[in-house]
Amino acid sequence: MTKISYRRVVTGLGDDGQSAIVIDGQVPEANGMGGRSRVIWRTESVPVDNSGTREFDPGSFGLEDLSGGGSIFMIQTFPPNHGDGEPFWHATDSIDYITLVSGEVVFVTQTGETTLRAGDVIVDRGIVHAWRNDSDEDAIAAIVIVPAKPVGDGRTH
Repeated sequence: MTKISYRRVVTGLGDDGQSAIVIDGQVPEANGMGGRSRVIWRTESVPVDNSGTREFDPGSFGLEDLSGGGSIFMIQTFPPNHGDGEPFWHATDSIDYITLVSGEVVFVTQTGETTLRAGDVIVDRGIVHAWRNDSDEDAIAAIVIVPAKPVGDGRTH
C-alpha cells in the first residue's frame, strides 16, 4: 500500500492586497476520529470570512468545533476491519457530503447497508449509521461536514 502525502494549498490576499497562495504545505494527521483523519480546512461561521491569513490547528479537531456554525473539510481513512468487532455506531448533528476517493467501504444504517466504491457519493443527513471496511485495503473519503438540526429521536443503535 502506498502512503499518500496530503498537500494543502490555500489562497488569499497577500500583504499587497493581491491574490496569492498563503499556505502551501503538508496536512498532518488529526487527533480525533482515531488518528486516521486529516482536516484540510475548518471555518467558524457561515458566511465564511475569507479575509486575512489566519490559520487553525489542522492537527486537532472535534465535531464540537462546529458548535458555532461553520464547516469542516477533511480526508478520512477507513482501515480494513478484518472482522474486528462491531462497527462504531453514531449520529451527528450535521449534514455530511462524502465522496469515496479510493477503495470500498460499507455504509450501514439501522435498516440496511450499501457498499460504496471509488467515485460514489453519499449525503449523510445526520442519521444513526456505521462504517465497515470489509476489504484488505484502506478506503479513503473526502468529507465536508456542515452543522444541521438534529434529525429524529432514535439516536442510538
